[in-house]
Amino acid sequence: QLQASGGGLVQTGDSLRLSCAASGRTFGSYVMGWFRQAPGKERESVATISQGGGTTYYADSVQGRFTISRDNAKNTVYLQMNSLKPEDTAIYYCAASSILTRAPGGYKFWGQGTQVTVSS
Repeated sequence: QLQASGGGLVQTGDSLRLSCAASGRTFGSYVMGWFRQAPGKERESVATISQGGGTTYYADSVQGRFTISRDNAKNTVYLQMNSLKPEDTAIYYCAASSILTRAPGGYKFWGQGTQVTVSS
């Protein structure tokens, strides 16, 4: 199971850190991804991190502002979001995959989502 937390209502330029805690003993064997879905839009990949954390990918829209990281000892993946913009408003989901992919269809396990709202 994946449990996302850390969302909230912030203003433009603020920061938030999302956390996603995983249960089980195999967290370190999974690629982890953060996705988001805004109303009326498709779910999109925000950031991806490999099992050991050595490889990361970011959507162009968040490159340089967001940082994905993981702590395998704590079974947790994080998304540090800086310089937030109104267009970052969405429900953010964490997900786990057995392969290194950014495609939502490649992720087998999903968290429940946490709302991020950025006011202008």
